[in-house]
Amino acid sequence: MNEEAIKTGVLRVLTRIVPEAQGEQIDPDVTFRDQFDIDSIDFLNFVLTLEKEFDVHVPEVDYPRLGSLDGSVAYLSSLLTAKVK
Repeated sequence: MNEEAIKTGVLRVLTRIVPEAQGEQIDPDVTFRDQFDIDSIDFLNFVLTLEKEFDVHVPEVDYPRLGSLDGSVAYLSSLLTAKVK
C-alpha cells in the first residue's frame, strides 16, 4: 500500500471520529488535538479504528506517533512495510 492510499485511509478514519476534520484544511504537521476538538477517548477511537482499517496492531507506547497526519502516514507505512516482509 502506498503512502497516498494510507493518507486517504487515515483521513477517512479521522473524519468518522472527528466530523469537523476536513482533508484540505488539515495541517499535516500539526497534531490533531491542536487542530480539532479531540479528547483522549476520541483519539483512542481513532487509533482503534486505524488498527481495524489497516489490520495492524499499534502498541500503546506508539500512540503519540499517530498524533498528526504526517506522523500517522509515516508510522502506518512502516508497519505495513514490515508486515509485508
